[in-house]
Amino acid sequence: MRITRLLTAVVSAAVLLPASATAASAAAIGGYVALGDSYTSGPYIPVQRLDPLGCGRSTANYPSVVAAALHPGRFTDVSCAGANTTNLTRPQNVPAGGTNGPQLDALRFDTDLVTLGMGGNDYGVFGTLTSACPGLRASDPTGNPCEDRFTGSISAAIDNIGPRVEAALAAIHERSPRARVLVIGYPRIVPEQGYCPDVLPFADGDYAWLNSIEEKLNLTLSDAADADGKAEFVDTFGPSRGHDACARGGSAWINGQHENVLEAAAYHPLKAGMAGVAAVVLKALR
Repeated sequence: MRITRLLTAVVSAAVLLPASATAASAAAIGGYVALGDSYTSGPYIPVQRLDPLGCGRSTANYPSVVAAALHPGRFTDVSCAGANTTNLTRPQNVPAGGTNGPQLDALRFDTDLVTLGMGGNDYGVFGTLTSACPGLRASDPTGNPCEDRFTGSISAAIDNIGPRVEAALAAIHERSPRARVLVIGYPRIVPEQGYCPDVLPFADGDYAWLNSIEEKLNLTLSDAADADGKAEFVDTFGPSRGHDACARGGSAWINGQHENVLEAAAYHPLKAGMAGVAAVVLKALR
């Protein structure tokens, strides 16, 4: 999911808030810190922040919508496109010559709420699938060439993500011991049934496999939260049913293969997707 081109679109857009977003516990949130990758930062979704520009951090991403609803005393969003769990403790170089500092540096002892949306970039899981799988469709349009090539390596990679997330959660608790910590899962990208190769150019037989890979990744994140014992997993895969990239009539939460610098990066959340995820997070907080 690494964004490799300079983000050039900086346009104005209003952040839409869920009408029922106000929670009774909102007044107790003195500080909220958002950690994550591009599914948290929101590349190309207007308005893009410039701190740094290469992180693709939108003022309409789900942390911003959650913060606008809860009105924490402090809100710090250090999510960044291309980030993996190593960037929690190490700086990340981003396009246009910028640097995003170690994300855990944003945590304070008195931080009350932390959201962590990360894992898909570790070991190149999402990057491999979105860069390699579309090119395999032509070789077997109705088959499952991507599954045949990558099933073993991708499955093994996801197995190795769990311990990294557990270590990340331990580090979060150490720095912010009284914070409520939410691990945010990834929303659905491909539909449960049917195909839309003009939007998602994967071989027909690979759709079901890609769904299973995303389910496995989310289960790994959920298991890491359970093993931690103090963090909570927020499922966005189930609530995003019917909002995959193939959804019609403006229902999609995820953009397809066509990158739009005024709307969303390819294979990434749209503004509607960020609002949808924010609603799920706010429900979990209530």
